[in-house]
Amino acid sequence: MPSLKRALPAAVLMSFSMPVMAQDMFRDSQLPGARLAPLPLGGTHQVTSGSAFNPDISVIVDTVYFNEFSGHVDDPAGFEAGHDHGHGGHDHGHDLDEGFNLREIELAFSASVDNYFDAFVMLALDEHDIEVEEAYATTRNLPAGLQIKAGKFLSDIGYINSQHPHDWAFVDRPLVNEFLFGDHGLQETGVQLTWMPATQTYTRFGIELLQGETSGIANYEGSKGSINGQRRILKDSSGPRLVTAFAKFGPDLGFDHAAQFGISGGYASTFQKSDEHSTRHEDWDGTAWFAGLDGVYKYDAGRSFGHGDWTLQGEYFYREIDVDRRDVNFEADGNGPAGFVRNEQSFKNKQDGLYLQAIHGIAPRWQAGFRAEALGLTNDIGRGDGESFGTSYRYAGNVTFRPTEFSMLRGQVNRSDFATEDGDDGDGWSFMLQFQMALGVHGAHEF
Repeated sequence: MPSLKRALPAAVLMSFSMPVMAQDMFRDSQLPGARLAPLPLGGTHQVTSGSAFNPDISVIVDTVYFNEFSGHVDDPAGFEAGHDHGHGGHDHGHDLDEGFNLREIELAFSASVDNYFDAFVMLALDEHDIEVEEAYATTRNLPAGLQIKAGKFLSDIGYINSQHPHDWAFVDRPLVNEFLFGDHGLQETGVQLTWMPATQTYTRFGIELLQGETSGIANYEGSKGSINGQRRILKDSSGPRLVTAFAKFGPDLGFDHAAQFGISGGYASTFQKSDEHSTRHEDWDGTAWFAGLDGVYKYDAGRSFGHGDWTLQGEYFYREIDVDRRDVNFEADGNGPAGFVRNEQSFKNKQDGLYLQAIHGIAPRWQAGFRAEALGLTNDIGRGDGESFGTSYRYAGNVTFRPTEFSMLRGQVNRSDFATEDGDDGDGWSFMLQFQMALGVHGAHEF
């Protein structure tokens, strides 16, 4: 009997520890904002509604006051901005109107599907549209440091591309990211495979197989039939049409210092574009590729609420588009009848850009930032007779105040000095006042 009494506490302890151990199996979520509640102790291990697998939900509201108070800044020479959402604006990427803007509402869901997959969904809403920004699943238990992501997601090329607007240190996206990859960055549907080897320092390699529809690097039109019996140059091309690869390294710099360096690139087997002019279509069809470098350094001063901290960040990307051009009349004009083909040409566009920025914690909860950008250091446009446009520059300074981790107020001034195709003055000043608030669960940001 005494031995039985001694065995009972151990048995009871084991019965309670087994669910705790099972719960720990599901805590290692890598999703943004994912944080699982404990599984109920005792009873069955079966996962049902009301368990830890109900999704965490967060809402982030992003509002911006915008004023272009000196000059009107068009797109930089040789570049075209990404698509808009049906209303005007000049902030090159999020289409801000003069005055007050509800720029975006991000509605995010994250959870563990089971012991094999995590899931993440983010919807972006504004006053005009609802868009699925990301919707993907990631594996949890692949061996040897491997992980698969599948669905729609922001590519991990570079540094800022995988971040949502509320993660940015400035109100707007860097010019190089917007004009080389589109106003949402490289955002695609496909699959990603990453490998994190068991090394003493952070090392991560990845490859992505993507559908290929991003406007800047893998623009796709497909066949749109014929014009008066004349087939267009553009034809349907099945995906995937874009492959990217990246590598990231994080050396050990001690307790107060951290850094990450990256290299990335990609190849689009199809780059198509169609512009409608008064009586004709101008069609491009070819390929494109890009390559880039990125680096981030962070210093933790060890003081309260980020006071004294530093973040230095920069990226460079080069893009080359190699296409065949053909103009097709859809109406008769002085050059020929409807269906007439003219201006056939093969050419390359070579363009690049970079940015450097610094953020400093000037006081508890207060940050000051400065960013310098250059777009088109190489800006050779082969279309027509070929042109080499000048470099466009932009400078930004801001001050950010974070009363708590759930709200943020930021004022920013931009100075643009853009090269223009018609020789007009490309200088201008703009001011932005941004307010963000976060509701619900929101996990720590990645490095």
